[in-house]
Amino acid sequence: MTDDQRHASRRPDVAVYQSPVLKKNITLAGPMKAELFVSTSGTDSDWIVKVIDVFPDDAPDPAGLRPGLKMAGYQMLVRSEVFRGRFRNSYSKPEPFTPNQLTKISFELLDVLHTFTKGHRIMIQLSSRWFPLADRNPQKYVPNIFLAEEGDFTKTTQRVYRDSQYPTSIQVGILTGAN
Repeated sequence: MTDDQRHASRRPDVAVYQSPVLKKNITLAGPMKAELFVSTSGTDSDWIVKVIDVFPDDAPDPAGLRPGLKMAGYQMLVRSEVFRGRFRNSYSKPEPFTPNQLTKISFELLDVLHTFTKGHRIMIQLSSRWFPLADRNPQKYVPNIFLAEEGDFTKTTQRVYRDSQYPTSIQVGILTGAN
């Protein structure tokens, strides 16, 4: 979980949103909620949300243990969550997606208390797989993905909608007065 996340942000199947360079410290505090407006061309999909602290290009070693080490552009994972879309309405009664139908998915990430310091950026990465950290989803609804057969695995297209009508967002508190 300490791996630099640049490998993911460079992938064409990962949606990346990044703030401008921060002019002051910002502390995120408390519960985090993802509200995604999405569709899939299949009948099942996972959704992965990552919150990342992007270090500036001239960032030094944060611990001061290795002089000369630069953390230039390092993308530090702050919080992440994998959500199985089949459970979007109920954990006890999973259900398939209707292919290509816009669907709202809401889920919580772990609480956070993290300060993004001046000069850093806040990044959000959205994707639909995180193998091998999360097992493969066949993208086709089957009663139990752990019993999916080779033919159940299909290529699909996931879409994230983000406009005033479908405001995909991450909601979190900002601690004020501490910076």
